[in-house]
Amino acid sequence: MTDLLYSLSGVVPFLIYFGTSIVMLLIFMWLYMRMTPVDEVAQIRENNVAASLVFSAAFVGFALPLASAAANSVDYVDFMLWGAIAGVAQLLVYQIFRRFYPLVAERISRGEMAVSTKLAGLSITVGLLNAACMTY
Repeated sequence: MTDLLYSLSGVVPFLIYFGTSIVMLLIFMWLYMRMTPVDEVAQIRENNVAASLVFSAAFVGFALPLASAAANSVDYVDFMLWGAIAGVAQLLVYQIFRRFYPLVAERISRGEMAVSTKLAGLSITVGLLNAACMTY
């Protein structure tokens, strides 16, 4: 019984970190959608695979360092700080990519997979590097 109670003592911190993670993911995706000139959700509803790929990769690219922040943070404030830094880094990747591919939004809207795959790969790659750099 003591082991069970000890195990259950982690439920509240889990709920706090998990709930905060979900909120941070939603905030990130809201910011991402505001930053892009197209409506990703509408594009996905129209079965635009290119838009779905980029949108999903941005989500994963942020979730990876967010998970690392949750696993490596020293406390809740540290987790939120590093989660915010991860979000800024991922949003910055998109802005930098747009400088090299100024018509990226239009190309994704047209369903062009080459540029979409490149942006998706970059989002996940930066997310992995971002996550690895948070293991301090």
